[in-house]
Amino acid sequence: VQLQASGGGRVQAGGSLRLSCAASGRTFSSYAMGWFRQAPGKEREFVAAISRMGDSTYYADSVKGRFTISRDNAKNTVYLQMNSLKPEDTAVYYCAASTRLGTVPKRVYEYNYWGQGTEVTVSS
Repeated sequence: VQLQASGGGRVQAGGSLRLSCAASGRTFSSYAMGWFRQAPGKEREFVAAISRMGDSTYYADSVKGRFTISRDNAKNTVYLQMNSLKPEDTAVYYCAASTRLGTVPKRVYEYNYWGQGTEVTVSS
């Protein structure tokens, strides 16, 4: 599967952005999907994940209550709605797909496919 992330940009603190990740292929619903981010000089970290059918979602504590992950399997797309953005949310955001069965994966190594990243900058 190929993933194409979009929707990043520059926003002031307190603002909102919606990221999208479009997937190629006809088996999108067979992948758990996740969003990760990587700030300059830091390791890539988990942000949010969603199960194949979208019935389970998971969030990092740092974004819980502010970010919402969702998916539309008919459109082969996963979204990340980001509200109340903070300067510490500044990073390159990556979407990823996992074939892992069982619990929705939350670790980098559990994901098989990665998009190219979209940059989010939050100014204070």
